[in-house]
Amino acid sequence: MKAPELLAPAGTPEHLETAFAYGADAVYAGQPRYSLRVRNNSFKDIAALGGGIEYAHALGKQFYLVSNIAPHNSKVRTYLRDLEPVLELRPDALIMSDPGLIMLVRERWPDQPIHLSVQANAVNWATVEFWRCQGISRVILSRELALDEIREIRDKVPEMELEVFVHGALCMAYSGRCLLSGYMNHRDANQGACTNACRWNYKEVAHSHDQTGDLIATSAQGDVQAFEPKEILLEEPNRPGSFIPAYEDEHGTYIMNSRDLRAVQHVAELCRMGVHSLKIEGRTKSTYYVARTTQVYRRAIDEAVHGKPFDMGLMNELEALSNRGYTEGFLRRHLPQEYQTYEQGSSYLGTQQVVGTITDQDDNWLTIDVKNKFAPGDQLELITPAGNLRFSAATMENRHGETIEYAPGSGHIVKIPKPEHLPETLNFSYLTKIFPEATAD
Repeated sequence: MKAPELLAPAGTPEHLETAFAYGADAVYAGQPRYSLRVRNNSFKDIAALGGGIEYAHALGKQFYLVSNIAPHNSKVRTYLRDLEPVLELRPDALIMSDPGLIMLVRERWPDQPIHLSVQANAVNWATVEFWRCQGISRVILSRELALDEIREIRDKVPEMELEVFVHGALCMAYSGRCLLSGYMNHRDANQGACTNACRWNYKEVAHSHDQTGDLIATSAQGDVQAFEPKEILLEEPNRPGSFIPAYEDEHGTYIMNSRDLRAVQHVAELCRMGVHSLKIEGRTKSTYYVARTTQVYRRAIDEAVHGKPFDMGLMNELEALSNRGYTEGFLRRHLPQEYQTYEQGSSYLGTQQVVGTITDQDDNWLTIDVKNKFAPGDQLELITPAGNLRFSAATMENRHGETIEYAPGSGHIVKIPKPEHLPETLNFSYLTKIFPEATAD
């Protein structure tokens, strides 16, 4: 069994370095103005992009440039001009979705590798074969496919590299082709400006009707009326007996808010199929998210390739991240009983929280740049590229050497006793606090 590539998100140079430190084989980052994550993109200029590509290549790793926008005419006019200096940096592939832009790139740079974006919605082997005939070297399959469909595509088009998403946010629209953000606040998701309107909380407002029959708010300045919890059971008339529950609590209702994808339990099967690349979503997530997910999926791939049985503990490690609740998406329709307890996260905040990063160490102490409150006696876990270590600090000092009862939060520097069996280097490490309910496992 050949190990697939582990592909991690790189929204910033720090994310890129973290991904490689924790075992990623490749990263992907967006081309300014032409990718679907124009917000929070630190690779805004040629210098930053070039530095990221150079860093990856120095490690013998791959750097893929996302250029998957659905362009209107104005962006088609400037595309080749803006792309030329980027290609001089020699990214390992372009991730593209628009047939017109793909055609222009193939004509201008016929040897440039192109990966078909998930935005192109490849869901069958005939589509994959079509793109193979156009010179595409890899297809990123739609998230809406089941395992047996992926296997059939692999068997029908063995020459094509296939990439599959295994972790991260899911969109309620078909592989991200959504109009909701553009409709509600004129920021088009297909132009890279999605505001995630599907994930907002919506609360009921007191209302009446105007002379034309339209709804208007009757509370002062549209203030939300006093909250009353609601439970609604929806039924579509043409599907009697098929019910959809909707709930509103004090936080609102989230009927369009998808759970997050987690497919670590299917890594071995995807490896057996010969899928070339397993992809983690999350270019706008934290560096801790990149570290944790990359570490877990690296281990899952390595253990699968060496024939080891799946370790259910990997599921729990991903629960340490804040999440919207997990699902395996469309990969399977019916879940075996042993997975059922994992389909609802023990906490939407995750079972762990990052409380600091290591800035220095000596023979006796670790110096912590605090991110969130923690105290002596808390169960802690140190996340490092070389492995993780759980421990508890018996005492704590501030930067002046004075004993303190707790680390107040972001902006503070504290010291804790150095635990035994630390890795030699603590670069790219994170100190997390384990919530009490998680220690009972």
